[in-house]
Amino acid sequence: MHTNKGHKGRGALSNPHNRFVSRPLDATPAERCAAAQIAPDTVLRPMRARGIISRNQSPDIPFNQSLNPYLGCEHGCVYCYARPSHSYLDLSPGLDFETQIFYKPNAVERLLAAWQHKDYACEPITIGANTDPYQPAERKLRLTRRLLEAFLEHRHPVKLISKGSLMRRDIDLLRALAEQNLCSVAISIPTLDNALKRILEPRVPSAENRLRLLADLAAAGVPTSLLLAPVIPAVNDREIERILERAAACGVSRAAWILLRLPHELKTLFGDWLQTHMPERAAHVMSLVRQASGGADYDQRFGKRQTGSGPYADMIAQRFRAACKRHGLQSGRAPDLLERRHFRPPGPRQLALL
Repeated sequence: MHTNKGHKGRGALSNPHNRFVSRPLDATPAERCAAAQIAPDTVLRPMRARGIISRNQSPDIPFNQSLNPYLGCEHGCVYCYARPSHSYLDLSPGLDFETQIFYKPNAVERLLAAWQHKDYACEPITIGANTDPYQPAERKLRLTRRLLEAFLEHRHPVKLISKGSLMRRDIDLLRALAEQNLCSVAISIPTLDNALKRILEPRVPSAENRLRLLADLAAAGVPTSLLLAPVIPAVNDREIERILERAAACGVSRAAWILLRLPHELKTLFGDWLQTHMPERAAHVMSLVRQASGGADYDQRFGKRQTGSGPYADMIAQRFRAACKRHGLQSGRAPDLLERRHFRPPGPRQLALL
C-alpha cells in the first residue's frame, strides 16, 4: 500500500506526463506519487479565445453545441473524463489539470460574435460539458454569470451542468431564463458519503449543499435534474437508490446516470487513486469496470461509453430505472424542449462596444 495519500484538497496523486510527450519515463505508481510531494498552488491564467462555441458530432451526447469558460477544474474530481484535455496544452492531466486553470476573459465577446454570424442557427448551448462553470475561480471572475446575462438579454436557450453550489448566486438569472423556457440545469451528485467525497472530489461542495441547491432551483421554477455521475463499480454503486430518494425529495423531476469513463491518461490516474485509497478492492473495481467495458478499461464506442454493456451495466440500469419509478422521477436525459424562436441576435453597434 502506498504511504502517500496525496495533497489535501487535491484529487490526483501525481503529475504524470501527458500522452503527447515523445519519450516519457516509465515510473511505478509509488514513484509518480513521490514526484509530486510539494503541495501545488492554484494558478489562474487568461487565455483569449478565438472561438467559443464547440460543435458536437457524437451521437450519444445529448447536445450539439457547448462552451467552456474555463479549461482545467479546481474541483479536483479524480474521475473527471475531461482531465486528458490538458494534454493538448502540454500539461499533465494530473495535478496540472486542477491547479493550472485557464479562463477566457473574452468569452462573452466571442459568444456575441458567433451569434451575429449570418449562418448561425439558434439551438441550446450547454455550459459545463468539459469543466465546471461554477468552480472556485468563478466566484472572482464571474465569467459564467456574464455569459448567462448575455443568454437572457438575447433570449438564447442554455443548459448548465455543474457540481458547484455557487450557482445559487445566479438563481435570479436562472429564474428569469426559466420563465421564458430558456434554461435547464443538471446537478451532479455521485455520493452522499462525506469521507468518500473528500478523496473522490475534494474541492466540490458537500452533497448536502448540492441537495439544497436542487431544492432552491426547483423552488425558483428552474427545470432541474439530477446527474448521478459517475457510477463507479464497488465504490459508490450501493448509493444509487438513496441518492435518487434524496433528490426526489428536493423537487427534482428527472435523473440520469453515467458509468465511470477512463479515457487516455485517466486510466493511470484513477488506478493510482484506487491503489492508494482502496487497495483491498482495487482489483475488484477494475474487474467490474472491464466487465462493463467489453473487457477493456474503457469502451470508447458510441452508445457504450456512457452506460457500458453486459450484466453489470444492465443491473445498474435496471436498479436506476426501478428507483426512479419508485420515487416518481423520469429516467434518462430530458428531451430538448427549450424555446429558441425568440432569439435576438446582437447588432453591430453592440459588438463595437465590446
